[in-house]
Amino acid sequence: MKHIISTVFAFILSATCLLAQNTVGLLSYQPAQTYDGYNLVYPHNQPNVYLLDNCGEVVHSWESDADRRPGNMAYLREDGRIVMTSRDRTVANDPIWAGGGGATIEIRDWDNNVEWSYTLNDSLRRLHHDIALIEKEDGFNVLAIAWEKKNLTEVIAVGRDTAVLEQAEMWPDYIFEINPDTDEIVWEWHAWDHLVQDFDDTKPNFGEIAEHPNRININYDFSGTGDPDWMHSNALDYDPVNRHILLCVPTFHEVWVIDHTTTTEQAASDRGGFGGRGGDLLYRWGNPAAYNSGTAEDQRLFYPHDAHFIDDFIDFFDPNYGKIAVFNNRVGANFSTVNIFNPNFDMYEGAFPFEAGKYLPNEFSRTEVHPIDSSLMWSTGLSSVQYLPNSNLLICVGRFGYTFELTPDGEIVWEYKTPIRMGGFVEQGDSLEINNNLTFRLKRLPTDYAAFEGRELSPKGWLERNPDSLFCEQILPVEDLLENYGLQLYPNPANEMLTLEWDAGLYIDLEIFDLMGRPVVQAMRLTGGRKYIDTSSFVAGMYFIRINQKEAGRFLVTH
Repeated sequence: MKHIISTVFAFILSATCLLAQNTVGLLSYQPAQTYDGYNLVYPHNQPNVYLLDNCGEVVHSWESDADRRPGNMAYLREDGRIVMTSRDRTVANDPIWAGGGGATIEIRDWDNNVEWSYTLNDSLRRLHHDIALIEKEDGFNVLAIAWEKKNLTEVIAVGRDTAVLEQAEMWPDYIFEINPDTDEIVWEWHAWDHLVQDFDDTKPNFGEIAEHPNRININYDFSGTGDPDWMHSNALDYDPVNRHILLCVPTFHEVWVIDHTTTTEQAASDRGGFGGRGGDLLYRWGNPAAYNSGTAEDQRLFYPHDAHFIDDFIDFFDPNYGKIAVFNNRVGANFSTVNIFNPNFDMYEGAFPFEAGKYLPNEFSRTEVHPIDSSLMWSTGLSSVQYLPNSNLLICVGRFGYTFELTPDGEIVWEYKTPIRMGGFVEQGDSLEINNNLTFRLKRLPTDYAAFEGRELSPKGWLERNPDSLFCEQILPVEDLLENYGLQLYPNPANEMLTLEWDAGLYIDLEIFDLMGRPVVQAMRLTGGRKYIDTSSFVAGMYFIRINQKEAGRFLVTH
């Protein structure tokens, strides 16, 4: 018995060593420590959204025309409908274009039928990066980020220093809310309505920047070149409890909170809404220098991505509920971090902490790097982090298409590498370099998510070509192995003959050991779904059977 246990243990160790042989798709997996779920991914340079199990197999997909590309997000609702964004593959003649550009929002049902479509991509405005959903009693609305082009005259009118202005125009961001049932724009917020500047005292928005932290400095210029993509907002999230919008603004190295209890008219002003500030910023964090209230030493965010409130699938009593998680891209020259911080908003007092001229906190409440090699978690853009219900973090390193799950103790328990090179699926064993397999985000949905109820989610193969089809089966617990194979062993106790049955069409590797751990039936590969094992020569006693190098059960032989 001890020998059997040590044999299985030795296999587990050898399986860990085997993990390094996979170069794409599933790289490693420890099921007992991983959060069980399905992974929603929408890789760049190809048109489709995929739902993968934790073995890296496709269980469902939403396919688009070959000439479409992500624009950049897709969200699966509880009713099984997906809300996804896309753009045309060719952007050469588009009046507005920068990384993250989108064009179209679609609602599709589980079977990929398009139920609603909305496009915004013209000479003055363009969707980009992200959307968020606002649930209502009778459906939902969609929040979206868009660029709006401002010409040189408009730019000068708000006090912009035009000495450095790359294209004699700017594309500030605005947010709008649309009702898919009516195509009506029901709410808007424009950054352009909330500016301050200390450059031109003849303009009405002239003032001391530090005295107006709730406003946006029109002359704050991350690029130093006057890039028209001034804000490049890349993440949008909605808190339905406080009715707050969270906007991730990487060129300011900040996250901003906007009051959604306002009307569109109030959102264009500095009054109204539960926060009493209209559309002025309720809160901002990450870089006090953006409002002239700090130095480089105060900066905590560096071109961040995927800032969001921690509330999806998380219990209200979880200590991280309501905090903000973010992928912090450019912390170092060759590494990024993921971080969690507490904005300490008091929903009853209606205020965020603000001391010594800047917003608090001073530090993160949690910071993580790659535990083996910090450079393995480095990405200058894209990327995501998800706080899972088991307190693990799911981290997607976007420029390398590499996602891993990290425990609170710093152990990696799941790894996956998007198996795509510039839009084409690669073979297992191929190597990938930076920007080959860009992956904006990867998010995990629980197995009991309402969208999956009654749905067919059987594995349908891998994204990579020439996959390692046995890799995950060797890792899965015995219970999963038995369930996946429909394995039956009878009669038990056996006398002269033991019958072994499994799902037809699958092959298994079989071994049998006696109670002392000695092999009685050497390893053999079986197909066909049924095997008769002659036990007439077996000494009466207990035997162990191992399937695909997993202890699958025991049987008794009597004579």
